Amino acid sequence: MTKQIHECDVLVVGSGAGGLASAVCAAHRGLSVLVVEKEPVFGGTTARSGGWMWIPGNAPARRAGVEDSAEKARTYLQHETGEHFDPARVDAFLEAGPKAVDFFENETALQFDLGPTFADYHPDAPGGIDGGRSIVARPFDGRELGDDIKRLRPPLSEITFLGMMIGTGKELLHFFNVTRSPVSAFYVAGLFMKFLRDMAFHGRPMRLMNGNALAARLAKSCQEKDVPIWTRSAVRELIRGEDGRVTGAIVETVTGNVEIRTRRGVVMAAGGFPQDVARRSKLFEHAPSGNEHASPAPPGNTGDGLRLGEMVGASVDESLPNAAAWVPISRPVRKDGTLGTFPHFVDRSKPGVIAVTRSGRRFCNEADSYHDFGQSMVARCREEGGEICAFFIADHKTLRKYGLGYVKPYPVPYKQHIKSGYLFQGKTLADLARQIGADPEALTRTVEAFNGPARRGEDPEFGKGSTSYNRSLGDPEHRPNPCVAPIEKGPYYAVKLVMGDLGTFAGLRTDEYARVLDAGKHPIPGLYAAGNDAASIMGGNYPGGGITLGPAVTFGYIAARHMAGGNA
Repeated sequence: MTKQIHECDVLVVGSGAGGLASAVCAAHRGLSVLVVEKEPVFGGTTARSGGWMWIPGNAPARRAGVEDSAEKARTYLQHETGEHFDPARVDAFLEAGPKAVDFFENETALQFDLGPTFADYHPDAPGGIDGGRSIVARPFDGRELGDDIKRLRPPLSEITFLGMMIGTGKELLHFFNVTRSPVSAFYVAGLFMKFLRDMAFHGRPMRLMNGNALAARLAKSCQEKDVPIWTRSAVRELIRGEDGRVTGAIVETVTGNVEIRTRRGVVMAAGGFPQDVARRSKLFEHAPSGNEHASPAPPGNTGDGLRLGEMVGASVDESLPNAAAWVPISRPVRKDGTLGTFPHFVDRSKPGVIAVTRSGRRFCNEADSYHDFGQSMVARCREEGGEICAFFIADHKTLRKYGLGYVKPYPVPYKQHIKSGYLFQGKTLADLARQIGADPEALTRTVEAFNGPARRGEDPEFGKGSTSYNRSLGDPEHRPNPCVAPIEKGPYYAVKLVMGDLGTFAGLRTDEYARVLDAGKHPIPGLYAAGNDAASIMGGNYPGGGITLGPAVTFGYIAARHMAGGNA
């Protein structure tokens, strides 16, 4: 059998934002590039995500008059990362981030919209600001991808409405107000008609939003530079020369193994290890067997990049206080009986929603970031003993106005979720507590203690609604506090929460040029990493919306720049 050989300047392993950004940037610098993806579809976790990118000093923010600086952002990151602050890589990110945004806007199909009120997650910390550092890919018409639209990973079904992607900000408010505002009803009806048209003619939505738009725009940019994306192509091993340089890889394809020979480098961007049960068991304290965890990441994100790197001497940084970005997850029951994964981004901040453990007590400001929420949930459950879980509590008025988790607001039916066991319902709080295994008297006392101040829009225990980030995801029409309302009239409802992630933080050690480092912290020639395969520069913390994808895109740009021999 003839051995298949493919030569190129750059091999990119993985097709999420980090990998595709590397590919596009390298191709624009005149390098020949190949992207390989082991799954049948491309887009990685990016295509399932909210798609936000945290990049201080970005051009959309500058155009909107946002006052920010690299120095201010550096102060914020130094505060957020603490003893894990990596000055060289942080400075590289802050220097290259705005340049990467300019490059994509000016040279590629990737265009951005600003989240002007999307605050840093700790906006009152030194260097934090109330909005302007988070950007998102502009909506994209999937028809522009041609036949490749069939290979684009679809969005996470649980965060769509009947398969229709919904944008954040004003668009999401229209969906919440669809039964209360003729303008919102008209707007939503128009979107739904376009969605039905697309499903009839294409079998999938063509109005791509959020992370799906980001992956599609990067893929379109690859098309424009003739960069092939091989799907169903898994890297089995990296090739290393006698001088220690990584010079390619063996890729298993549907037509047999192919030896990829590279002249400039291999970029590991395979999505981290959120579905690697063994490494989860080792690094996730709440998941001693590796199975006490639910990730919305694609099933193929099993840590290939880390293992391949280790095989050629790379070092994995396991020192961060949090090995992943935590998010509370609930498990709706799909039509086939399997459990879905619903990440709770928005409902935590709505008025009339609180979270309790089985002790019946609250444990945090529910409107703080999902990462902070997750840490608080684990800490309280460890203190109390038993299963690591919590429950969102709401009354009937709140459920029908805002929904709760996978349960949609009025007029969408909800009783099927009670029948499936996803949504718990009780005539009284004590009745609800018994159903979820909580202390009935304690839950009743908790809600009574919460309700008094809540009627005035106050939360003296945890300060829900006290920061600009809290308020940005509340109900702007609810006064005086967009995040706080009493829980007063039954029936009452609960949704169970378990721990999940939005990507892993532990990863391959890299330097400011995105080069992978060995155990002695020396660069391994020819090997780079971007996205979640690289150890996070955020020190195990979660400073703002898009702190995974922002660095992924930026370090993809940095890796390509270095492989091409430039620094501009």
